Amino acid sequence: MKQHSVSANFNQLFKQISPEEMCNDFNVFTLVGKVFPVITAGKENQSNSMTASGGGMGLLFKKPTTWCLLKADRYTLELIEKEQTYTMSYFPDEYREQVLFLGGKSGRDSEKMKEVVLTSVQTPSGDMSFKEAQLIIECKLTQITTPNLDDFYTQDAKNYLREAYKDVNNYRKYVFGEITHVWVKK
Repeated sequence: MKQHSVSANFNQLFKQISPEEMCNDFNVFTLVGKVFPVITAGKENQSNSMTASGGGMGLLFKKPTTWCLLKADRYTLELIEKEQTYTMSYFPDEYREQVLFLGGKSGRDSEKMKEVVLTSVQTPSGDMSFKEAQLIIECKLTQITTPNLDDFYTQDAKNYLREAYKDVNNYRKYVFGEITHVWVKK
């Protein structure tokens, strides 16, 4: 098990770039559509990670911003609300099994953060991510909102929300976060 922090070495492992540079080096549609990000919230003594399967990036209030959809009952969402910061980490394909593992069980009711074979790393801001990530986006929470079915106009969107909202535990929340730092593996 490699679940230990390597905070002191963070700047040896990663270099900071701007959100604009990130867009030059990484295709946003690939990041949010094919490479499942790991969203991590909390601090070193209590953090949780989950796999996300959708979202986006752009400008909101003239700030570079990410957005993602999280089930309302996710423990990671609870920690995002508490800390008001989180990371989105993207991994090379060789870590796909571990990324999917983080999405397969709740951290509220298990020790999954001790079971995952990834190495925790703390950013200079105190947020948590993983040494094996190739890209880490740190975010400051801007907004969490629940979509209203009446606000959507395409049939696909309405069908998706109707299906998701059959059970209150499946409700999705939109989470918007201002990008505060972007780190890439050296």
